[in-house]
Amino acid sequence: MDKVAVVTGAARGIGLAIARRFLDDGYRVALLDIDAQTLTTAAGRLGQQDRVLALACDVADPAQVKASVDKVTTRFARIDVLVNNAGIALFKPILDTTYAEWARVLDVNLSGPFICTQACAPVMLSNGGGAIVNISSISGLRASSLRVAYGTSKAALDHLTKQQAAELGNLGIRVNAVAPGPVDTAMAKQVHTADIRADYHDAIPLNRYGTEEEIAAAVAFLCSDAASYINGHTLAVDGGFDAAGIGLAGLRTIK
Repeated sequence: MDKVAVVTGAARGIGLAIARRFLDDGYRVALLDIDAQTLTTAAGRLGQQDRVLALACDVADPAQVKASVDKVTTRFARIDVLVNNAGIALFKPILDTTYAEWARVLDVNLSGPFICTQACAPVMLSNGGGAIVNISSISGLRASSLRVAYGTSKAALDHLTKQQAAELGNLGIRVNAVAPGPVDTAMAKQVHTADIRADYHDAIPLNRYGTEEEIAAAVAFLCSDAASYINGHTLAVDGGFDAAGIGLAGLRTIK
C-alpha cells in the first residue's frame, strides 16, 4: 500500500493506537503532537522509520500546521487520511473556568481540526480524494458536569464534521467523526477513582470501559473502502452509554 495517514495527537493514548493500526494496515504514517519528547519516544517504539514521520506541532497554530503538512508531502508525496485526534480536556466548574482556559480548549479541539483539514484537504484532492475522521467525544452528545469547555468544543466538532462532509464530499473527501465513551487510557487510569469507574460501569450497558484499540478499529473502518458511502456521521463508540440515556443502574439488575 502506498497510502499515507496523518494522525494528530499521536504521541500517546488513542492517537498512538490509531497510528499503530494504520501501520499494521500498511499505511505510511505521519505523527503530529505538541509534546516533542514523548512523540520522539513513541515514534522510536513504533519502529519502521522508513514508514513513520514524527513532527512536533501545535494544531492550533496555522503556521506550524502548514509547515508540518509541507514536510509530510515532501517525505511521502501524498496524504490519503487525516485523523484529527489532538485535543485537551479541562474538567472544572463553569464559574471557575477562565476565559483563557475556555479559549485554549476551543482553539485545540475545534480550531485544530479546522486548520488541519484546510491544510491537508488540498493535498488529498491532488491524489483524487481521501477520508477524514475527527475524534469527538460522548461529551459532545450528552452534557455533564465540569465539561463546559470540553463538551461544547466536541459538540461543535460534531457539527463541523457535518459542514466539512457536506462540502468536501462533493470533491471526493469523506468526513466523519468518532465519539469515544470512557476509554481505558493511561490518563483515565490515573484520574478515575474506583468510585468513578464503578459509576461508569453501571451507566454503560456493556459494563466496561472501551480500549484504545477499539477506537482505532472504528477509525480504520471509517477510512476504509468498507465505509465508502458513510459521510457526515458521528459514530459513538461507547458501549451504549449515549443510547442508554440516564440509565438507572438499579433497573438493569432486575431479571
